[in-house]
Amino acid sequence: MKIALYAGTYVKDKDGAVRSIYQLVSSMRKSGHEVAIWSPDISPQEDPALQVHTVPCVPIPLYPDYKLGFYMSRTENELDLFAPDIVHISTPDIVGRKFLQYARRKGIPTGSAYHTDFPSYLSYYKLGFAERSVWNYLIRFYNACDVVLAPNMSVREKLSAKGIRNIELWSRGIDKDLFDPSRRSEKLRQSWGADGKTVFVYAGRFVLYKDIEVVMELYRRFMDEGYGDRVKFVMIGSGPEEEQMRNRMPEAVFTGYLTGAALPEAYASGDVFLFPSTTEAFCNVVLEALATGLPAVVSDIGGCMELVKRSGAGYVAKAGDIDDFHAACLRLMQDRDGYLSMRTQGLEFAENKSWAAVNGALIERYQQMVSAASGRN
Repeated sequence: MKIALYAGTYVKDKDGAVRSIYQLVSSMRKSGHEVAIWSPDISPQEDPALQVHTVPCVPIPLYPDYKLGFYMSRTENELDLFAPDIVHISTPDIVGRKFLQYARRKGIPTGSAYHTDFPSYLSYYKLGFAERSVWNYLIRFYNACDVVLAPNMSVREKLSAKGIRNIELWSRGIDKDLFDPSRRSEKLRQSWGADGKTVFVYAGRFVLYKDIEVVMELYRRFMDEGYGDRVKFVMIGSGPEEEQMRNRMPEAVFTGYLTGAALPEAYASGDVFLFPSTTEAFCNVVLEALATGLPAVVSDIGGCMELVKRSGAGYVAKAGDIDDFHAACLRLMQDRDGYLSMRTQGLEFAENKSWAAVNGALIERYQQMVSAASGRN
């Protein structure tokens, strides 16, 4: 197959969605398929044989680390030259819509992945009034696709309830060679000042829609209760709220944005993964944490809770409820047997999540779609 892929960003390790796209592209190419990528934001590629095309763009207001692309005649010419058998769309923005229209015009099958719960972000920027309009756009967009790929059952049910059709599952995998508990480093823990302490790890963007207010309030609660010599908060990532977080969490460790082996080493060197976000579709970071041996405490809204409930590797707390999150964290600190049991369950759950199996099923589905389209033409 020749697969045209559009993504709003294709910068390696930028976020969980991009890591999923990188893995999908790798699986497709290993299976002998030809892939061409279009994005407004592309990092230098290690393999010069991979076709990548940049589209013109501007920074997104309120979200400057990401870019808004524009579809130009050059892009259409590049698509014509590539002559794809199928189009995979990862971002339902202006360019994604143009890719969809191109595919429909040419009779090319389309698959679109629901990576990000964009409507849930709006209220954090006082734009909740626009949520209905955004959903109306997304419903029209996804219902024009041949297949809509949801990462789990909770997202599938949510999209179906909104009136979106043709939803199928494309879960997420884990790179077990990279995310493994053997990467735990006592030297790194010492550099954090975490000897003998329970280390709570957060990994993600420092933005309001990740519910980082819960993390900051939990930190304050532990400090106010005299746990300063027993806990350490390690914050992995970066973002516009970092200055506020540093001011309110003076004893926390801020690692910055980590990539490659440094990220799983930081995970594995922690003890508990803390992720209160209510806006996740799948939540790759939770799966990565489980694979490195960290039980997780997550919110009861969004995709994170499904991972924790299915794995049994942690606790699900009421969204935004500091008391509930605090109680869950304390249980993991104080119940050693329970902690070890959850850790084991998380490792066992992640062991069965290989990218080869997850992406192989999607590639097979795409081959069926291409064959069916060929039969109609």
